[in-house]
Amino acid sequence: MAASIPTLSPVAPGQDVPPAAPEESFLQMLSSFASVFVVGLFVITFVLQAFEIPSSSMVKTLLIGDHVFVDRITLAPPAKWFPLVRYRPIERGDIVVFLKPGEPDLYLVKRFIGLPGDHIHLKDGVVYLNGVPQTEPYKMRAEDTAPDEQFDPYRDQFPALLNDPGQRQTAEWQVALPGDVQNGDLVVPPDSYFAMGDNRPVSLDSRYWGFVPRANVIGRPLFVYWSFEAAEDDATHHTLGERAASLVHTVIHFFDMTRWGRTLHRVS
Repeated sequence: MAASIPTLSPVAPGQDVPPAAPEESFLQMLSSFASVFVVGLFVITFVLQAFEIPSSSMVKTLLIGDHVFVDRITLAPPAKWFPLVRYRPIERGDIVVFLKPGEPDLYLVKRFIGLPGDHIHLKDGVVYLNGVPQTEPYKMRAEDTAPDEQFDPYRDQFPALLNDPGQRQTAEWQVALPGDVQNGDLVVPPDSYFAMGDNRPVSLDSRYWGFVPRANVIGRPLFVYWSFEAAEDDATHHTLGERAASLVHTVIHFFDMTRWGRTLHRVS
């Protein structure tokens, strides 16, 4: 039996042959890639920015090795020329990424406890805001992390002592702090915020270096897109060799050291 040979369907009289799709030129392909790059650059510059959590100051809310996307829009000064974007003022309890005062290249993440005009003091580690003790279920206390943790008068009775005996206080804050204390309370000045880490025993925060200016605010973390078990000293790896070793370690242990349960974990 002869094998059947496929044939093309004839074109009916008067019917046009559909033209072949034109091949994309190199310039068109380059233009497409450029458009995607520009849109991506806009997003990571003005809308979302990725950050890694390098320290334990926000445990248990944020863990060392959490990688988060930060919303740079919501807390930004409103732009009247683009009313479709949702803006809102900073609220007490917001977790915020900001530039550390006095160190413009260092990003920090803390919880904003005090707004402009608020009166704040700590008594036995409890925050009193405008005279009212705060419950703060998110915070880690000394007895939660180290039962034998010694009482620290500067840290736990702030601002009862104006100078930090442990010398963790910056020189600038040591000079400025007395002028912001009224009747035992620290008063937050205009356009400034008082920030504290959720892991209170170890967090070096506004108690040690002062207020966060409004201009230093970058945005607020939205969610964890990846979390990898990391050591706190990983953030101090600066040499090329140390970075290469850290990269190799991450690749080898990607599956067994990734905290899969924290993927898409909402930060609050």
